[in-house]
Amino acid sequence: MEQNNDIDQFDIPLAKRTYLKKPTSVFLKKLLIFFPFLLLIFSIAALRWFRNLEAGTLRNLIFQVERNQDHRVLGHLPYEEIPREKLVLIEPNIEVHLDMRDSLLQMREEAKKEGIYLVFLSGYRSINLQKDIFYSLKSIRNQEAVERARVSAPPGYSEHSTGFAIDIGDATKRETDFETEFENTKAFRWLKKNAAKFHFKLSFNKDNKFIDYEPWHWRYEGSIEALKIFESSNRNL
Repeated sequence: MEQNNDIDQFDIPLAKRTYLKKPTSVFLKKLLIFFPFLLLIFSIAALRWFRNLEAGTLRNLIFQVERNQDHRVLGHLPYEEIPREKLVLIEPNIEVHLDMRDSLLQMREEAKKEGIYLVFLSGYRSINLQKDIFYSLKSIRNQEAVERARVSAPPGYSEHSTGFAIDIGDATKRETDFETEFENTKAFRWLKKNAAKFHFKLSFNKDNKFIDYEPWHWRYEGSIEALKIFESSNRNL
């Protein structure tokens, strides 16, 4: 009995269950509370982004339409290939349009009288040949189309395909062939002064935004057909 009384004198605490709040459940509750606000914010941001994207796309389309009314590609105008019967050989491997042969040869003779020796580098090129040239630059230089188009026209967009374009060099400075340094030669200075008398015009000057300066590249505009072909180019100038 005494032992039982001793036991009664001690207050034995009762075990209590405690429930720990799991971090995951707390996060989910907070997420559920703030989710509508987050959804609203993201919806507004997405809507603005799509509107800006749509506006930007529309501006680009309008810009392209305005710039491409003349059907330019990478800065070059389209040109049809001349029929073979209108070509004439003036030197081995160099053909030009029949209409410009006499003026071209006469210009060379007049320059020669003044001690200037013009050499013809390239005349007519077929669209297939221009295709080979344009795409060979990719393998040689590993350039994108825009970069290649600055130095070579895409096929179907070269003045050479008309037969009215001629690349000219200085016979005494062959190291300047197809180089901008050609502008420092006597031949180029003579051409700048006299080429217009023979109806020749520099095609790509230093002001061209799309195509690199080519002091060696000249085109003939001394016939009705030639003027019609280069009308778009002259109008844009």
